[in-house]
Amino acid sequence: MRLSAAPAIVLTCLILSGCASSSGPETVLSPRPSREVTSSVAPPAAPVVSVPGPVPSSDVAMTEASSEPPEELAWAGQVPQPEAFTTMESEAAMPVPMDRPVAMVVPDNPAIDEAPRSRSRVYSHRFRDAKPINFGKRSPRKMAVHGVDVSRWQGNIDWEKLRTQGANFAYIKATDGGDHLDPMFKKNWRRAEQAGLKRGAYHFFYWCRTAGEQADWFIRNVPREANALPPVIDVEYNGESSCKRRLSPERIREKMQVFMDKLERHYGQRPVIYTAPDFYRDNLRNAFPNHPFWLRSVAAHPSKVYPGRKWLFWQYSGSGLSHGVDGRIDLNVFHGSEAEWHRWTAGSST
Repeated sequence: MRLSAAPAIVLTCLILSGCASSSGPETVLSPRPSREVTSSVAPPAAPVVSVPGPVPSSDVAMTEASSEPPEELAWAGQVPQPEAFTTMESEAAMPVPMDRPVAMVVPDNPAIDEAPRSRSRVYSHRFRDAKPINFGKRSPRKMAVHGVDVSRWQGNIDWEKLRTQGANFAYIKATDGGDHLDPMFKKNWRRAEQAGLKRGAYHFFYWCRTAGEQADWFIRNVPREANALPPVIDVEYNGESSCKRRLSPERIREKMQVFMDKLERHYGQRPVIYTAPDFYRDNLRNAFPNHPFWLRSVAAHPSKVYPGRKWLFWQYSGSGLSHGVDGRIDLNVFHGSEAEWHRWTAGSST
């Protein structure tokens, strides 16, 4: 049946009026967003833009109502430097990154120091010796980690080649006395690191200068760097030195203690003591039980030359031959396995 236009309009108004009155005081709920949207069709999230002015109350309510914790992302690769998270305040008092948003959730206290460090490769020794010694069953060649010590007398060193020959670490002459710097130290220090060697610096102790002066001179010239090996104090007799003074064992140990304490405070590492058989016999037997020792013994195993002394490094030759160095070079070995070497270097780093 067909209705005229006027009655149809009146009937429509009556129906709409009745629907409005029947709703009563009930609360009208806004529809929930659908959870069936997949990531394959969802648009990329728009970057968050800080807008001046107060945060809308509806946004605050939605944030407080959310019960799902934010997804924490694992660290991928290198931990960002702290500068990447420096913030500045916007007009709305909301922190925003100074550069660009970082696409990761940052823990409150990132354990940067606990991140695993990559281990450097340990090369097997390929050194030759101009004056080889048969050490018997306790030969240093059976040990895992070999290294060298160098000074100006080795000239220009091809550090990359030296490393592949088996030099996994190098102790580099830095200073002696209170005013002498090895002219090759800075170059050797830089090049050894570039070639991937673990390296440390040593000081030749001069008995005619105060221990404090010598410590200050070493600290002035040897940088404090992460991953460097502990500093070394080289104490021995030197017939070519202009200093002919012979101190008592007590005075020698006193001066050494002053020097080592000052270095330990500065570098945060306990210094290693390098010495030779005659000097050790006269001055250091049973002394410094809590310091690591680096012992020179080119004719017999250290246990025979330094009975009862624990050691960290053994200098077993002063006549080593290697590609990368013209002339002879001192050869050394670490007292331990490859795994123990990695643990020690990780623990001794500043």
